[in-house]
Amino acid sequence: MDELRQLPDHFSNDTPLERLHDPFPEPVPVRLYLKRDDLIHPQVSGNKWRKLKYNLAEAQRQGHTALLTFGGAFSNHLAATAAAGKLAGFRTIGIVRGDELRPDQNPTLRFCQSCGMRLHFVGREAYRQKEDESFIDGLRAAYGDFYLIPEGGTNALAMRGTAEIIPEITAQLGYAPEAVMSAVGTGGTVTGMALAALPQTRVLGVLALKSTGAFAMPAPSAAELLYEYHFGGYARTTPVLLDFIRAVESRTGILFEQVYTGKMLYALYDLARKGFFPPDATVVAVHTGGLQGRNF
Repeated sequence: MDELRQLPDHFSNDTPLERLHDPFPEPVPVRLYLKRDDLIHPQVSGNKWRKLKYNLAEAQRQGHTALLTFGGAFSNHLAATAAAGKLAGFRTIGIVRGDELRPDQNPTLRFCQSCGMRLHFVGREAYRQKEDESFIDGLRAAYGDFYLIPEGGTNALAMRGTAEIIPEITAQLGYAPEAVMSAVGTGGTVTGMALAALPQTRVLGVLALKSTGAFAMPAPSAAELLYEYHFGGYARTTPVLLDFIRAVESRTGILFEQVYTGKMLYALYDLARKGFFPPDATVVAVHTGGLQGRNF
């Protein structure tokens, strides 16, 4: 990423791979590691930086000075784009789904504004047109030229970034693990990892929402998607999930959030208890960051 000005001094590559000894409420028969992408950067962490970095380089290559993207009022992606854009010297514009929450009511939107992001609120019906050429033309008429980053940041350049997780893990372990697991939103992280994985590594994606309707692109057949751990849907939770997250945090000293990573860890714990993995298998969970999600 030498071509991307400023950012190499702010971001960490090859994030640690940390062995977790007995992190769950009861022991599980696997060797568990955590890929600490939450440590990439305090504001642009995890899969968000991996998705953004090649897009920002391409925006610079094309001579753009502004980034425009989309998200809901609590979007990790909006927050990450605002922070990364500020660090790299881009103007940022966020198209926010719905107008029921304003920045003074929402910590994520307040953070975006503090990074200089200009927020544009649209109704949910209009938001569904975000991929229509006429809708994009209207945004260009309002805001001038910009580099467009899709909702969730997922595109081919994003998957180029998330694919790098797999060779990093393999190099750190010295061998290919039996399984790598990640939470799933728009599908960019699990898709990129599945494209890079060796045949002996199962790539598992835990959906944080009830359906795959938000996927920017279908996951390849090499990825196994788990649908039963959404705990009621996107940003929904239960006392069982929250108690589990707090128990893991107290045993490991590592923070997680309830929207993505907490659900992924619970799925890993539940599957391991049920014998889903071979005994003593090496399983790597990817901590995709997003800790601002703890605020809601």
